[in-house]
Amino acid sequence: MASPDGASGISGSPEETELSITLTLRMLMHGKVMAGGGRCCSGGKGETVKRIREQSSARITISEGSCPERITTITGSTDAVFRAVSMIAFKLEEVRSPHAGCPHTCGLLGVRRCILPPSQDLGAGSDGAAAGRAPVTLRLVIPASQCGSLIGKAGAKIREIRESTGAQVQVAGDLLPNSTERAVTVSGVPDTIIQCVRQICAVILESPPKGATIPYHPGLSLGTILLSANQVRGCSPPG
Repeated sequence: MASPDGASGISGSPEETELSITLTLRMLMHGKVMAGGGRCCSGGKGETVKRIREQSSARITISEGSCPERITTITGSTDAVFRAVSMIAFKLEEVRSPHAGCPHTCGLLGVRRCILPPSQDLGAGSDGAAAGRAPVTLRLVIPASQCGSLIGKAGAKIREIRESTGAQVQVAGDLLPNSTERAVTVSGVPDTIIQCVRQICAVILESPPKGATIPYHPGLSLGTILLSANQVRGCSPPG
């Protein structure tokens, strides 16, 4: 999910060290909303995605294919990646009003919105200022070997992240099809999502994947051919 950019033993402040890391964040995309299509957040001809790329300085790619799921990959410095995730989350909140209460998948990069009961409004403070805000949901894709560190002993780490950020975090019990990765669902208002993603990434950076990682590719058939421990090619009919 992440890799150091440069030689080991980097010195300097925590901020400098953070910026020296190249982070790759993978998210699961649902529905027909793509960089060049869909109507909610993607904008005409993918203009919104293009703008996020330019303003965040992150590299954003969306997997190809005709299946209903896509993998969105965000790569760059930690600052660039978090800025892109922040822009995505706030854009989703911005466009939620015309479809408030809609349970269907919607939004830029296929990120799903959901409505929680008032008692579960994760953005509400003591004064209830955020009451009524519809949380957005991001589905991160993380190697299963790193999920143990994210959960922590007896669930201590994931509980700490939930309590400190106010976001809901859930690690899927099952692997994504034909892979060794799991979906990690993060729900909350934009501010809580950003804090939560930062903490998840901090854990992942400290706990590199163990063994071979077979990445999840939506729509791969049983005819998938493994080329190497970290590379997968699917045999699909021409389209």
